[in-house]
Amino acid sequence: MNSDETKQIIDYFVEAYNSFDVEGIVKLLHKEIMFRNFSNGEVDTETKGIQEFKELAENSSKIFASRRQTIVSYSAIDNNVEVQIQYEGILAVDLPNGLKAGDKLQLKGKSVFQIKDGKILLIEDYS
Repeated sequence: MNSDETKQIIDYFVEAYNSFDVEGIVKLLHKEIMFRNFSNGEVDTETKGIQEFKELAENSSKIFASRRQTIVSYSAIDNNVEVQIQYEGILAVDLPNGLKAGDKLQLKGKSVFQIKDGKILLIEDYS
């Protein structure tokens, strides 16, 4: 798989994510998808397999009234692609940490993707 194909898969993933298209996301995933979210250097969320990822995606989509990931840059590192991301979301619900529905979140971070057999095998988000 060349870098253009890999970039296109990642672009489709981000587009589906931004439009809350869980089925569109799932179509891009390898059956052995591994997802990890790192916050402050520690894993706070982890899924293995399509079903766990799908459940997380469905639950996450209910938290936001709107959300947008914007890719700032791509870089290939070994078998992975590191993507710098700017993120903006408007909460649809109150959260236990004190954030309220209507609050705007703005974050910068990175996501690491690994592609296998034309599907996303690994996603690691860092914020």
